[in-house]
Amino acid sequence: MLILCSLQSCSSKDEESIKILTTTTSREQDLSVSYAAFNGQTTGNCIQLDKTVRYQTIDGFGAAITGSSAYNLSLMPAAKRDTFLRETFSPDKFGFNYIRVPIGCSDFSLSDYTCCDKEGIENFALTTEETKYIIPVIKEILKINPALKIMGTPWTCPKWMKIESLDNPVPYNSWTGGQLNPKYYQDYAVYFAKWIQAFKKEGINIYSITPQNEPLNRGNSASLFMGWEEERDFIKTALGPVLQKECPGVKIYAFDHNYNYDNMEEQFRYPVRIYEDADASRYISGAAYHNYGGNRKELLEIHKLAPEKELVFSEASIGEWNNGREMEKSLLRDMDELTIGTVNNWCKAVILWNLMLDTKQGPHGGPGACSVCYGAVDIDPETYSVITRNSHYYVIAHMGAVVKPGAVRIQSKGDIPQEISYSAFENPDGSYALVVCNKGKNELLSVNDGKRCFTYQIPAKAIVSFTWK
Repeated sequence: MLILCSLQSCSSKDEESIKILTTTTSREQDLSVSYAAFNGQTTGNCIQLDKTVRYQTIDGFGAAITGSSAYNLSLMPAAKRDTFLRETFSPDKFGFNYIRVPIGCSDFSLSDYTCCDKEGIENFALTTEETKYIIPVIKEILKINPALKIMGTPWTCPKWMKIESLDNPVPYNSWTGGQLNPKYYQDYAVYFAKWIQAFKKEGINIYSITPQNEPLNRGNSASLFMGWEEERDFIKTALGPVLQKECPGVKIYAFDHNYNYDNMEEQFRYPVRIYEDADASRYISGAAYHNYGGNRKELLEIHKLAPEKELVFSEASIGEWNNGREMEKSLLRDMDELTIGTVNNWCKAVILWNLMLDTKQGPHGGPGACSVCYGAVDIDPETYSVITRNSHYYVIAHMGAVVKPGAVRIQSKGDIPQEISYSAFENPDGSYALVVCNKGKNELLSVNDGKRCFTYQIPAKAIVSFTWK
């Protein structure tokens, strides 16, 4: 039995309703909405919610709008696309409010490209992938949720900026691998600024960027190796000063790769090593992480070493390798690992990978790209009308529906069954949000915010989100 309560006595006089969102692994309840009333009852184990003990402020939750996702969305009938985007991004529905957009191509693009493939930074220009697919979709989303936050991330620099390695600085004519030639640091920083400014001209403000997606991964279809010393030097000599002058207010998050640093000992604690350089650190808001290797406990370690810096979780994917379409295997695992687990380890945002792929797992890039990945939702490639939600959609929806931008994670503690994980928040309007992942049997849940209590039977193998004022 699980009970959330306060050591204070509970009043049953306040009959305001508590909104409850429930999803079970069986889909018997599928983002189902119900309501409960405060009744003053508490029994059994006890957890206290204490809003006076406060942790990080939340920026939001969402998924990536890659070229592939935008392409699939563009092929939907307009009315069905509008319905899907409204349900997904409306603040009063599932509340997705943070997306990640590739700067140039990614492994889920319609082709390999950058926005400056002709040598010379003066040749920068957005491509059809942005102008025909990504930007129109973002504009539709902004009409639904004007407070949308956008993170931009490159998978590679233009090939003419690449060299084979810093030790062997010869031209490197490949999308996959290579390193950034230091003589082009300034040009590449201007490339970022031009991309941000080009989106701004379209009425789209970029909130944050990372200097390089998976900087320790040489093998992605589009990729660029950038060790911590390179990223430090690029930020402090070029990217930081250029963005500060040309795009003030855009956040820079370092690293953007795995918890285990791809087992490269010389790269361990990558962002902290950059923070140790004051000239670089002053331009950096924090660090971004993926979960394709290592343990999320690394987030807590990085926070302890640099508590003044922010943490965001910027990518995770589902696919054939991790049973991404099998709800009974993926839903609770992903809720525990990717959302509750990351915010409880100080992440202020969670952005998962492709919002939408087709049921054939595409379109995706060439060799090195993931050919076995699923989207947060899959769409049939015949009519582009039938959508199937996968675990990643549910875990973001359960957070975004109740935890609003600007919310603060608050203390919630007690002696509860091991099968239960949870996180609690106070929203900017003073309302509370509580998200619970129950990997065990049915449990009677009693919730107390210090003044009021209610009880609720939480189903076995389920995610339940609560919000109340």
